[in-house]
Amino acid sequence: MGVSGVKELLHVGCGPKTIKHLPGFFRTGWRESRLDIDPGVSPDILASLTDLSGIESDRFDGLWSSHNIEHVFPHEAAGVCQDFRRVLRPDGFAVITCPDIRVPLQAALKDGLDAAICQSGMGPISARDILFGHQASIAAGNAFMAHRNGFDLTSLRDVLQQAGFRRIVGKRVGRNLWFIAGGFDSNETARARLEDILAQAE
Repeated sequence: MGVSGVKELLHVGCGPKTIKHLPGFFRTGWRESRLDIDPGVSPDILASLTDLSGIESDRFDGLWSSHNIEHVFPHEAAGVCQDFRRVLRPDGFAVITCPDIRVPLQAALKDGLDAAICQSGMGPISARDILFGHQASIAAGNAFMAHRNGFDLTSLRDVLQQAGFRRIVGKRVGRNLWFIAGGFDSNETARARLEDILAQAE
């Protein structure tokens, strides 16, 4: 925590979003640093998830990663999460949310790759969009939207364990996975923190 008492949050893969789009938990007492590979979204830190070497260790109290861990190759995922842990203070924590890969796989088998699974601000989302990245955005030239990986509860937990996080709690909420990992004194404390964040998610 900074000398002002404000906690520091690293918002990785932020895209155009800011702290006001995050769960209410982070809107009071937190200062956000936005990180993205796309200069077009005006991040505070221009960097790839696969190279956070420009960020000093033990700098942040929290890290928010929403729907971007699936953008890195499988062999890169553990290293990315190791860097997440490195930039966090010893008592800091990361919140990671991403699609549950089982959802688009089951939908594709039932209705085909291109049938709509849900609606979003970008329009209908298909199994193909979740598996391989939002196709309309990619077709429009935004290759940053491509997906290179997918996770279920077991595989993402394994990645976080490989990265050396002390406490890891995950759950499936609707079509998505939510994990919290960090320097908590117990799994119960980590679980309570995750539930608090989820209760304030929009």
